[in-house]
Amino acid sequence: MSAPQAWYKQFWPWFLIVLPMCAVIASFATLRIALTNSDSLVADDYYKNGKAINQDIHKIQYARQLGMQFSLEWHNGELLITQHGGPEYLAAMNLEFYHPTLAEKDFTQMLTADASKVYRYIPSESLDGAWVVRIEGFDRKWRLQQRLQIEADKTYWLN
Repeated sequence: MSAPQAWYKQFWPWFLIVLPMCAVIASFATLRIALTNSDSLVADDYYKNGKAINQDIHKIQYARQLGMQFSLEWHNGELLITQHGGPEYLAAMNLEFYHPTLAEKDFTQMLTADASKVYRYIPSESLDGAWVVRIEGFDRKWRLQQRLQIEADKTYWLN
């Protein structure tokens, strides 16, 4: 009869130690991912944001009462915004693009109409993909917004 092996030379003790160690290592990796990639969609003051939504709704309703309607065209790396309805608006307007998940891609730009009554914007990056597009009058009395899946050489309507 042979002498029994020491515990550290057998398979089963190591098997039973490795399984929980893998879970511990995976939990530390998950913790690291959670700490380095914070969720930018969570609002710190959700009540204040909720009250602001009601004000936004009034601006959108006012734009609809006026019959404001704009076309948005992404063509050759240039964004063209043209008015097609409502009282003629030639003052400056605020253009805002919000990415649904990546807050660092959001941008705001003040635009003025050119001689042909077209608002033009040349972004530094491509706008292809999902966006919430918002245009608002310079006086901030009216607002139009819509969620769009933007592709090149297409026309979209904001109304």
